[in-house]
Amino acid sequence: MPSTLDLSAVPDLVLSSVRQPGDAALCDIHIADGVVSRISPAGTAPAGSLVADLQGRCVIPDLWDEHVHMTQWALSINRMDLSGAASAREAADVVRSHGADARAAGGIASSSHFSGADRTLTLVGVGFRDAVWPDVPSLDLLDGVTQGLPTALISHDLHCVWLNSATAGRYGVPVDASGLLREEPAFALTRELGKLHDVVVDAWVLEAGRAAAGRGIVGVVDFEMTWNRDVWLRRMAGGFDAFRVEAGVYPQDLDRAIAAGLRTGQEVAGGRGRLLTVGPLKVLIDGSLNTRTAYCVEPYPHGGHGLLTVSKDELLSLLVRAREAGFVPAVDAIGDAANEVALNAFSAAGIPGRIEHAQFVRREDFARFGQFGLTASVQPAHALDDRDAADSNWAGRTNRAFPLRSLLASGAALALGSDAPVAPLDPWTAMSAATTRARRDGRGPWHPEQALTRQEALASSARGRARIRVGDPADLAVLGGDPLAVSDAAFAAMPVAATLVAWRFTHDGV
Repeated sequence: MPSTLDLSAVPDLVLSSVRQPGDAALCDIHIADGVVSRISPAGTAPAGSLVADLQGRCVIPDLWDEHVHMTQWALSINRMDLSGAASAREAADVVRSHGADARAAGGIASSSHFSGADRTLTLVGVGFRDAVWPDVPSLDLLDGVTQGLPTALISHDLHCVWLNSATAGRYGVPVDASGLLREEPAFALTRELGKLHDVVVDAWVLEAGRAAAGRGIVGVVDFEMTWNRDVWLRRMAGGFDAFRVEAGVYPQDLDRAIAAGLRTGQEVAGGRGRLLTVGPLKVLIDGSLNTRTAYCVEPYPHGGHGLLTVSKDELLSLLVRAREAGFVPAVDAIGDAANEVALNAFSAAGIPGRIEHAQFVRREDFARFGQFGLTASVQPAHALDDRDAADSNWAGRTNRAFPLRSLLASGAALALGSDAPVAPLDPWTAMSAATTRARRDGRGPWHPEQALTRQEALASSARGRARIRVGDPADLAVLGGDPLAVSDAAFAAMPVAATLVAWRFTHDGV
């Protein structure tokens, strides 16, 4: 099967002998000019067409990850993994081991666990979850195991960084006895830690992109906290073509975007075959569950209601500016109080848009998602990863946490994603979590009443497309099984035989 197709030489491609999920009959899918031009009974390819015989495999519409931080995902794959640490002490032991290994090797320049312009500056770990640890991080604990080696550990949700004194001194960051930075100070340090050479990071992003294409991904909405347009133009000029990218804009860059004439959905010139478009305006208004900074109506067990990081007036002003400038707002809201604030702002601004995460919602607010025509951009794997933290911090109220079924029933459009690196950039992980609400640790499903059907999960990963239709972009995934018929385990690990973006095979495993 060809890996690259040039439509100037190949006017028509036929995916022969395929079936759509749940169908018994085979069909041929005809592709011309990058779109599905015809669906016909199997064996009807016109003479002279390029035919790819897919031997009865299932084909589904485009799978998108609606919320990623692509640079952070690529970096995390190449950093010290702390996700298995069950305590602060265990995390410190992992750090001690990595630091000792680097010293034994005679230096640290060759290790991808290190960050900085020359990759020799700071040992970086990712994925810790202190919200469920029996002990707490501290500056003294990390200083004791690092012996002066600058070290920074980024939490799984990116809202917290645990650093030692050497890192605080190197980056000029004030830190208290906890050794923890939260919210904007954590984001700022995380951005600094990501400043490796472009050639290094771009190579890692390309590798991660090809892996995502291998799982059927045809596009991502990238909310990396930077002026993302130029980053992706550079990557695409350098050969990145694994999937489509909608590059988000943050409020600090809104004036720049408006001055450049950008708006959500606009194709970016130079974006390698129309792969790059302008994404939403991303506005973070509260913290996270892991850091206990998600803004909530009722107090946390340790006290406090979390943080509202953007005032109500400022949020309304941003949404009005977005409406006037042609940007779709994507408001990041975790706690139930934050979701109430976001909904009030959408109502007052009179603009549809997206609420990212919507992890915890008041019962009286569900209906407003549908009334205002909002998209709930949700990350189902978080429900499983954060189950214990939710039970601890939102005790007795978790029947409205990660409420996929309630949001869908409200009339909201669901858009599934990963929030990578918070969860893996794998649509099957997200869809499996959405449909089973269960981890593979022997525990039963968590609030199974909030689960989606497989049909709903597939459509919510394909921008509402339940089936392939004539006129759709030929962004397709070819599967190794029928996603409506395989077991739960097979669904989660679904083999992807091929992925197409318009007229190109971005992954070919046939």
